[in-house]
Amino acid sequence: MTENECLAQRKKNVVFVTVEYSAFLLSDEKEGRKSFSAVQVERQGQAERSVLMSCPPKINEKKFLKYFSRHGDIKKYFFYERNGLYAVVEFAKRECVESLLEATKIPCLSNEFPMPFKSRLLSLSHYGSAASPNQQSGQQCQPQTTIPIDQLIDRLSRKESIDQQVTSLMETYQLTDDNSRLRFLVCSLLQDIAAAYFPECTIKLFGSSVNGFGKLGCDLDMFLDLDDISGRRTKKQESGLFLEYQLKTVSTERVVTQRILSFLGECLDQFGPGCNGVQKILNAHCPLVRFFHHPSGFQCDLTANNRVAMKTTELLYLYGELDPRVRHLVFIVRCWARVHGITSSISGAWITNFSLTIMVLFFLQRRNPPIIPCLDHLKDLAGPMDNSMIEGNDCTFVSDLSKIQLQRNTETLDQLLHEFFEFYSAFAFSKMSIDIRKGKEQIKPVKNHLHIQNPFDSSLNISKNVNAAQLERFVALCQESTWLLEQTKTNTPSGKGGSASTPWGLATLLQPTNVAEIKSNRKRRVGLTSDRIKGLIESLKNGTHTNTLR
Repeated sequence: MTENECLAQRKKNVVFVTVEYSAFLLSDEKEGRKSFSAVQVERQGQAERSVLMSCPPKINEKKFLKYFSRHGDIKKYFFYERNGLYAVVEFAKRECVESLLEATKIPCLSNEFPMPFKSRLLSLSHYGSAASPNQQSGQQCQPQTTIPIDQLIDRLSRKESIDQQVTSLMETYQLTDDNSRLRFLVCSLLQDIAAAYFPECTIKLFGSSVNGFGKLGCDLDMFLDLDDISGRRTKKQESGLFLEYQLKTVSTERVVTQRILSFLGECLDQFGPGCNGVQKILNAHCPLVRFFHHPSGFQCDLTANNRVAMKTTELLYLYGELDPRVRHLVFIVRCWARVHGITSSISGAWITNFSLTIMVLFFLQRRNPPIIPCLDHLKDLAGPMDNSMIEGNDCTFVSDLSKIQLQRNTETLDQLLHEFFEFYSAFAFSKMSIDIRKGKEQIKPVKNHLHIQNPFDSSLNISKNVNAAQLERFVALCQESTWLLEQTKTNTPSGKGGSASTPWGLATLLQPTNVAEIKSNRKRRVGLTSDRIKGLIESLKNGTHTNTLR
């Protein structure tokens, strides 16, 4: 598939940026948007009806479909490249998958002995003569990773407006429908392994993979949910006979989590097809198993009973669904932050993507009028089915998007981006805390350099890891980016789709070295301006002295 064809395919899943957003708020689409839980159920159902397989490098697509159609109707299929050709096939019914697996064989190897563990990760081979010369030489493969930053800058530089640049950024970086399906399928494959030892358990995705803010190549965050297993009694038995399972017990719930994850980590390491580099990080604040899923290319983190994280994911999804500017602005800011080293894939003193997303949401709450409501308002709109108490924290908020009435705000994305940088250039980080529950600045309860309140536990600071140097760097980059966008207002794009174009707008913001260079230039300009002002003051003094002598 050519680059233009890939972009055309992605456009089907992108809400295009427009200058006027009030039409979106009044459109019928608002009523048709799905709740977070509805989307998850739909995706999980698709995954359970799907298989993942490696394929020969050259395969006839008609023969491919004919072979799998023997087991039932195919609802969706796609190919992708990941050190070889892979395919995902979704059937119309789960019975079709069972039929396919019944016909699948365990490989016979001459010098190796396979672990006889059956899963929905398969290998497709063909016997007999090689592919004929006129046979299709390759499949249309959807990209599963982002393009290099220099290619993105070149692509953005050719656009004629910042709105077009934002649209191009979203088309290039956001998760595609196929990539989302692949993520849920990998999660489902792992659930098959866990359910062999913990029947009725589920493994659920959370974080960027499902909150609407994930980009191609982001990590796969999952948690093992054991709370919905049947047989849990919430009330004490008063009288009569009853049965209970005999279970081993330990001193704390944390020990339970550690032992379960340790066991599953061992299973993945020894028996999980495609699971490589398994690490059991059990003494972390939130114990986890980390591994690389080779067929999909995803870096995976598996935790247990992380229900607060799931509610946070749902909250971010809801905010992203309320107005397209929310996701667009988050994408821009997170991409900008990664280019300039404000965020990082490794732990440390950097601002996390989650903290940065909360900062964007808070900024949008502080607009006049607000673009999105505060969390307390979403709680006031909640119904009885929305009530949620997790580990003593009130995680209640409305899930029905149609109940949320937004105020009319028609600011454009280029305005909001400029205002975002200006807002945090002047924010009183030394005194104030960011709080999306209230939608207003709060006095900092502790002396952390950056204080962002956890949406569901106000006693926690989700950015306590950020040190003074990183915060100062963030503020400095916001100041420089404000200046860069001001220059964009006076500079017109020169590329207009040509073969070469000078970076402008978002492309200028995303140049890794440009901000530092401009910062140095600005210091020189400030110095020159100061010298001129000093000279003017001296001239005035001299003039006043001369007039006095006269």
